Amino acid sequence: MKIQPDRIDTLAIQAHGPGWVVVGGQRHEHSLIVGSNGRLQAWACASHTELTAQHFEQLAEGDPEVVLFGSGRRLRFVHPSLLQGLIARGIGVETMDTMAAARTYNILASEGRRVVAALLLERDGG
Repeated sequence: MKIQPDRIDTLAIQAHGPGWVVVGGQRHEHSLIVGSNGRLQAWACASHTELTAQHFEQLAEGDPEVVLFGSGRRLRFVHPSLLQGLIARGIGVETMDTMAAARTYNILASEGRRVVAALLLERDGG
């Protein structure tokens, strides 16, 4: 039995594939940040090796409960020091491949959770 209806007023990831996602009816082929609060912006990172603590600090905007890091086509963890700013604020961080992060974001956002997905979309097949 469903106790609470899904939210229909949140930003959803409508489709995804290797190296692309569709959000708000627009196809994106670059890394981006998607938030259940309506946040949609480019994430200036083209590969896993370029990630810095500053990339993750950007994700605290809007005070999310949880950040989903989509690490590209395969699951790759970042050094824990890059996540310290988020952890110090009490923001949960989950790492998964980008397609899993897109699916998980939609589930959490539809439940009304304050969630941000940072989706690494790599062109080189990484």
